[in-house]
Amino acid sequence: MQKKNPALDKSFEFAKSIVLLYKEIASNQREYVLSKQLLRSGTSIGANISEANGAISGADFSNKISIAYKECLESKYWLKLLFETNYINETIYNKLFEKADELGRILFSILKKTRIKK
Repeated sequence: MQKKNPALDKSFEFAKSIVLLYKEIASNQREYVLSKQLLRSGTSIGANISEANGAISGADFSNKISIAYKECLESKYWLKLLFETNYINETIYNKLFEKADELGRILFSILKKTRIKK
C-alpha cells in the first residue's frame, strides 16, 4: 500500500481541474494559447512531485520540488491573466487560485525543510 502524499494528491486533483478547464476554454471560447500555457504549468506540478518521489539524492528531490513550486507560481499567473481577460469567471478563478496557493504553501514548506542544513 502506498503512503499518503498530500502534495501529490492535491496536485493531481489540481491537474484534473486544469485539464477540464482547458477543454472547456478550448471548445467553448476557441482560446488555445493562454489556456495551453495553464495546461502545461498546471499539470507539470504533480509530474515534478512524482519525479521528486523517485529522486536519487536529497539535492535531486529538492530540485524537483523547486520546479513544482515554480510551476505552481506560473499557474497562478495564467489563471489571473485568464480571469482578467474574461476567459474564466471569478468563481472558477477563486477556486483554482486558492488550490494553487495551497499547493504553493505546501511545496514551499517542503523546500524550507529540505534546504535548511542542520
